Amino acid sequence: MAAGQAHLTARPTPVTSPAPVGLQQLHFGGERDSYLFVPPSYDVAEPSPLVLLLHGAGGHAHDGIRVLLHLAERAGLILLAPASHDTTWDIITNRAYGPDRDLADRALAYVFARYAVDPMHLAIGGFSDGASYALSLGLANGDLFSHILAFSPGFIGPGRPRGNPSIFISHGIEDSVLPINACGRTIVRQLRAAQYTVLYDEFDGGHVIPPEIAWRAADWFLDRAI
Repeated sequence: MAAGQAHLTARPTPVTSPAPVGLQQLHFGGERDSYLFVPPSYDVAEPSPLVLLLHGAGGHAHDGIRVLLHLAERAGLILLAPASHDTTWDIITNRAYGPDRDLADRALAYVFARYAVDPMHLAIGGFSDGASYALSLGLANGDLFSHILAFSPGFIGPGRPRGNPSIFISHGIEDSVLPINACGRTIVRQLRAAQYTVLYDEFDGGHVIPPEIAWRAADWFLDRAI
């Protein structure tokens, strides 16, 4: 894949063999490990929902996976959290897709080869810079991701839109890191103008993900209360 392109090639495939469950560290040759969580209830005969989770600036994969880890077992969610090559994601540091896009593709291919994933409930999500990257990759890969979960995003990066993913965005009214008027509200207007279906949730607070927002996003993604 040429440098700078946003499109991912990994796709869910039929699997028949059992695979490990629980929290796992994944080593893809970089200096920073990725994490995978597979709920104990996982059954290869029943494809599971999956969320690719992206951490904020200065964070690590464990920060990304922690966004939904507290509810993943109850919800039956597979969570995959890569770590950015640098302190944040390549589209932000280099203004081009590169090693982080490649890692996301490799990590997804690894999971798809081992676990049964429901393609109708396959999301990309993140917080802060991770939310911006989730929107950027998610819109460019709407033929892969059915949903996008963006908690306090700052912008949408370049990329040719594909597909029509459903989008959840939350933003704190008192956010001083990525102010709501310039970021969350502007992004929502842009997406709705482009005819995307967006569920937008503002809350009283700053640059955080309140627990009730995480639960609401998961309920929305799964089309059921958990």
